[in-house]
Amino acid sequence: MGKKVLIINGHPNEGSFNFGVATAYENGARSVGAEVKHLVVSELKFNPNLEFGYQKRTPLEPDLIAAWEAIQWAEHLVWVHPVWWGGLPAIMKGFIDRLFLPGMAFQYRENSIQWDKLLKGKTAHIITTLDQPSWYYRLVYGRPSVNQLKKSTLEFCGISPVKVTYLGIVKTSDFNVRKKWLEKIEHLGKKLK
Repeated sequence: MGKKVLIINGHPNEGSFNFGVATAYENGARSVGAEVKHLVVSELKFNPNLEFGYQKRTPLEPDLIAAWEAIQWAEHLVWVHPVWWGGLPAIMKGFIDRLFLPGMAFQYRENSIQWDKLLKGKTAHIITTLDQPSWYYRLVYGRPSVNQLKKSTLEFCGISPVKVTYLGIVKTSDFNVRKKWLEKIEHLGKKLK
């Protein structure tokens, strides 16, 4: 049996290039025997606001319970999203806020600044689309969406390694460029063995 892969698509528009990217990765992973589940965050029914912060637990909606079960099932998480205003789409941020909670994804130790990483043993790959060159996003802006998702969320919870692939400049890309990107992403999916 191949690796268990969960693709988490954070783009709310199913007509977007991000959906093609997610499909390309899935096709590649399935071709080498991976078991793949695909989660589209915008299709889930949930309140994206962490209404009480960490002071009081907001009950998880059924779609979030199912999403958390899929995250627990997966050995490898693939996060596909665009960069908007330097960060993640709002619905994706709300998804993380509601699910990556103390006692689930991590646990603070009593009377300590240390914490337990409850998602150890999993790996991840972030595939993000940009409307600027990736080098510019890294050097000028410091890649805030990657820092937030990779360092402050996934690695904080024990997921490692976390690889990153940038695709851009999307807004000026033509059919041939996008075709090459999709071939590259399918190849990344095939590298799961």
